[in-house]
Order: sequence, then C-alpha cells, then structure tokens
Amino acid sequence: MALISLIICYILLISIGVVFRVTLKKRRKLIIDQEINPHVDQWEAEGQFPAHKVFKLLGNAGFLGVNKPVEYGGLGLDFSYSMAVSEELGNIRCGGIPMAIGVQTDMATPALARFGSEELKQQFLRPSIAGDVVACLGVSEVGAGSDVSSIATKAVKDGEEYVINGGKMWTTNGAQADWMCLLANTGDGPPHRNKSLICLPMNLPGVHIARKIEKLGMRSSDTAEVFFDDVRVPRKNIIGQEGLGFTYQMLQFQEERLWAAANTLAMLDNIIQETIQYTRQRKIFKQPVLYHQWVRFRLAELQTEVELLRSLVHRATALYVKGNDVTKLASMAKLKGGRLAREVSDSCLQFWGGMGFTSDLLVSRFYRDGRLISIGGGADEVMLEIICKYMDTLPRK
Repeated sequence: MALISLIICYILLISIGVVFRVTLKKRRKLIIDQEINPHVDQWEAEGQFPAHKVFKLLGNAGFLGVNKPVEYGGLGLDFSYSMAVSEELGNIRCGGIPMAIGVQTDMATPALARFGSEELKQQFLRPSIAGDVVACLGVSEVGAGSDVSSIATKAVKDGEEYVINGGKMWTTNGAQADWMCLLANTGDGPPHRNKSLICLPMNLPGVHIARKIEKLGMRSSDTAEVFFDDVRVPRKNIIGQEGLGFTYQMLQFQEERLWAAANTLAMLDNIIQETIQYTRQRKIFKQPVLYHQWVRFRLAELQTEVELLRSLVHRATALYVKGNDVTKLASMAKLKGGRLAREVSDSCLQFWGGMGFTSDLLVSRFYRDGRLISIGGGADEVMLEIICKYMDTLPRK
C-alpha cells in the first residue's frame, strides 16, 4: 500500500508539473509576447519600464508567488516551478525586466515568506505576490557590494522604533519601489551576527531617492541610489530574529543565484538561434557565413555549454527542493552563467559583423546586459571563494 501511495503521489506531481508548464507556455505568449516584448525597445530608450503595470499582469497570472504559500496568494508549489518561470522570463528581449521581476520574486521576498511575522506577510508579502506593489532589495552600498558583512547602514533602537541612517547603492527597482527588504546593522557585535532584515516602506519621511543611475546595460530596469536620514520604522517590521539578517540574506542568495543562472538559459538559446538564422542568409566569399566550419563548430560548442549549464541548474534545483544546502552548486551555476553570457554574446556578436555593433539587436543588447551577471548578486571572485570554501582549499588561518 505504501508503494502504491508513493506511485500515485509521483504521478500526481508529474501531472501538476505538465499542466503548469503547458499553462506557463500559453501565458508566456499572452504576457511576454503580447504585453512586454512589443514595448521593450521603447522602455530601453526611456531607461525605465512601468513596473507596477507589468507586475500586476504577472501577479494576476500567478507568476509572482509560484513557490509562496497559498494563504498569501501564492501557488504553493516548490522552488522548481519558480525556476521554470525564470527560464521563461528569459524570452523577454532584454535583461533588465526579468532582473526586476526576479528581485520581487526571489531576492526581496524569500526571507519574508520563510521567517516573517503574520502581520508582515499580510502587509508586504501578499501585495507583492498580487503585483499590487513593487519591492526592492537594499543590501549593496558604495563601500560594500559583494562584501555584505561590511555594510554601514545602521538601525538604532529608539523605544518601539528603529531609527535608520545610511544609504544603499545599485538598488534595482529603487526608483519605483513601494517597499524595501533592507539589510542594516542593528547591533555592535560581530559583522555576521549584528545585522537584521527590515521591511521598510519607501514613502516614509527621510527616505531619499538620490538619483537614478545610468548604466552600461539593463537600461529598462531603474537602478537607484537611496539615502536614509533618520527614517523611523516600527521594530515589528524586522524579519525573523534580530541579528540573523546576514544568515537570512545568505539563504536568499541561494535562490537569487540559481534564479539568475536559470534566467540566462532562454536568452542564450535565443541568441544562438538568431545567430544561426543570420549567418545562414548572410554571405561572405560567395557562401553563407554558417557554412564556414569555424562558425558552425563554434556555435555547436556554445550550445553544448548552454546545455551543461542547464543540467547544473536543474540538478542544483532538485537538491534544493529536497532541503539540501546548495550554496556550492548555486555559486557554480552563477559563475558559469555569468561567464557563459559573456562568451556566447561575444562570440555570436562577432558573427554578425558590422550589424553586431549596432544597438538594436538582441545579441548586442545581451552583450551589454549579460555583463552584469558576473558582478551583481556576488561577483565571480566571490563565487570562486565560496566554491573554494566548500572544496576546503582556502588557506588555513
């Protein structure tokens, strides 16, 4: 009987997965192909996309809370389904919009969903899943990017409130966000135990959007520098326990890094396929560029690398869903994803010749956008240090 029950559960899980992916494909055509991609060029030129409008479309479709609890409007599915959404979002013809969505779903809200109080979940998580609000993540600072332990922003207790002073840099969604998942120092202890995550409404007195940062790529995603000047937030807005913010943020990084790696897959596939189509019809020395052995061999090598990355991402996701610590594999996936984004876009752009140096092609856009993957969410060098730690190859102190 136990075996029969397991088989039935397995069949049900497969059925749910098939139905979800079929629905995902259909809604992708309705949302991405009809509501987003036709406007991407305009939003790239304007330097910002209408986050509230786009997030509401995604929220109505159920894509902002795929793995979040049903009692807060989520679908209650496991993390693998969120990764399936991430892959589909790679079909958006720029990197900035998928990144902004990923901040909402897998960077600013995982700790809230897992450790937040009921009141905080109702106030911040539920509307984030519905697409009624836009969230941002406040971790990086001018002097503390990948080195999260060095952040200087402070939240000092004053009665039942925290008084926050400091600032955050490179804040995705920062110019449009309604609330921030803020990492701040709430004590004077060791740097890995003196930080807390706080839900901070962005309309509070003392929150200043200093500027919207102009960037090399990801142009349709608004990125802001934010300052806090005696901002008062109720102490009940803390996520989980005080002093555990660094730990919570490291857990969020597992999902963020896997999400980022998965999100590159469709874009890499699309660049390779569009390059094949172009080199098949573009001629040089009286024959299609694709017919030159080096070109088709190189494209075959690149596609092979993409498939290897896909396998790594899927393996890490499967282990994560089972409750394993996948910090090493997530770091490897992000490292490989960032480097492969640079390798694929650079190689394919070369095969486009002079056309590749124009700004209105997918390959040239991803050449710019994809460069961030090796920097944001932990630079390549940080990923390598993490991998070395798990391989026990770091120098002994």
